[in-house]
Amino acid sequence: MNFGNLGFMEILLILVVVLLLFGAKRLPEIGASFGKSIKEFKRGINETQRAINEDSGTDRLNSSVQPPTRAKEEEPVEPRRLIG
Repeated sequence: MNFGNLGFMEILLILVVVLLLFGAKRLPEIGASFGKSIKEFKRGINETQRAINEDSGTDRLNSSVQPPTRAKEEEPVEPRRLIG
């Protein structure tokens, strides 16, 4: 496993430092929020690409483009409290 110029020992050192900084109890919450943000980012890119593909065959190139809207707004989720 090699990410650019990072070897196994460098990645292991980074993971240990992250574990020491945030603690074992916070890591699942951080991972979940990071995963949700990546998912939301991909969804936004897909919606933008879909809007561009829909408009590519029309003569509306000079008109103002509005950002795509979601069909359903999601409610913010409260973080669960861990026992302790």
